[in-house]
Amino acid sequence: MPYTGFMIASFRPTALPRAIRSYVCHAPGTFIWLGLLFGTSVIMHQLTPDILEHVLQRRSTNIHNLLISPGRVLLTSALWLDGGGWPLYFVVFNIFHVPAERWLGTRRWLTVMGIAHIGATYLSEGVLALAIHTDAAPRSAVNTLDVGVSYALAGVAAVLTYRVPWRPLRYVYAAGVLFFYTAPLFDNLTFTDIGHLAAALLGLACYPLTRSRNSPQAATPNTS
Repeated sequence: MPYTGFMIASFRPTALPRAIRSYVCHAPGTFIWLGLLFGTSVIMHQLTPDILEHVLQRRSTNIHNLLISPGRVLLTSALWLDGGGWPLYFVVFNIFHVPAERWLGTRRWLTVMGIAHIGATYLSEGVLALAIHTDAAPRSAVNTLDVGVSYALAGVAAVLTYRVPWRPLRYVYAAGVLFFYTAPLFDNLTFTDIGHLAAALLGLACYPLTRSRNSPQAATPNTS
């Protein structure tokens, strides 16, 4: 059985670990973030509902916290998951964040996420503040719970539009992203629905950050 012998002889037990290490090292920011989210998810499952609500409220990017300590809550709110489980986000991060970070480089990827997360947060909370001011929402809404990674995810999913090489398919992808985030606006509209669409639009507006990454010379991943 020479063929089987060749296959056995050519198999290297270290090949898979090396491949995994290479995969992770080419998107370090994504996997560090996933590690932090895993840690906070474990903590969430250990807390009682009352204590968990208090912990999340302290990290919520609601109107009250944004007025008192905006920098702290804008950072810490992105380290906790609101809805869904960590395994789901592990899959989603590998679909969107990993290719985006490998393509843009860690710093530009972080810039896109920051623009989407911060911009969408302030826009959505601004809309909520206006709703409170006009009595369309209760005053208690200034303490609405708002944590999670979805605004950054929407921005990154949108900016990947410019990674699609074939222009007609690029338009289809962009239309799909916009439809996904626009449809909820017509069914029980919430301020987070507005935030998600805003984040996607901000991601599309990040085109200038992608221009040097669309050439053949930019195909290799880097961290610039």
